[in-house]
Amino acid sequence: MTSQLQLGDVVVDVVHKDIKNLHLGVHPPSGRVTISAPLRMKPEAIRVFAITKLGWIKQQQHKQRAQPREAPRDYIEKESHYIWGRRYLMTVIEEDAPARVDVSGNRIKLHVRPRTPANKRAAIMERWYRDELKKALPPLLAQWEKKLGVQPAKVFVQRMKTKWGSCNHRARNIRLNSELAKKPRECLEYILVHELAHLLEPTHNARFQELMSRYMPKWHGHRDQLNQMPVREEDWG
Repeated sequence: MTSQLQLGDVVVDVVHKDIKNLHLGVHPPSGRVTISAPLRMKPEAIRVFAITKLGWIKQQQHKQRAQPREAPRDYIEKESHYIWGRRYLMTVIEEDAPARVDVSGNRIKLHVRPRTPANKRAAIMERWYRDELKKALPPLLAQWEKKLGVQPAKVFVQRMKTKWGSCNHRARNIRLNSELAKKPRECLEYILVHELAHLLEPTHNARFQELMSRYMPKWHGHRDQLNQMPVREEDWG
């Protein structure tokens, strides 16, 4: 069952689910607000909860709407692209061979067949970013699983529209946004630890904050760094 709350100029989409606790989300790029609520929770109780969080909601909306957006990419010669926080210029090499991407010096080299259109070039790059993220994960997972004493059932890397990562606490599955491969490696590490910590505490309550501060004391700085970096417009629309 879905409904809406109107709190001044803030609209909240409410979804009732078979859960025990309320979950509040503010989603980029526009700052759309959602609340997941237990099935039998009364509307007035949900409204009171939303009102108590209104200041935080508006703060998050302001941050997200102010965050810079990347210009759309055409995947052409000398266009700027990023891997692990570093900027590279693209070199397009047309050849009658399977598509691939490699990095040399300050260049990301995109090897494609002649007349490959922009949408297929984009798909090749997306697959490469996903593969690069998958390569970076095993040592980080091994390190943080041991530190936190947790082990997810599965870790998925995929293109995500509204989050850098997510955790299904019940299924013990974690999902990471392939766009993290464009950001500094410490941003990937922060998001991974954040989602692993949700296996210990599914909400963002005081216990979760304490866990993050205990195991990653500089997590606030990593979060702010990530939130200040440009995001891909079409990924978050």
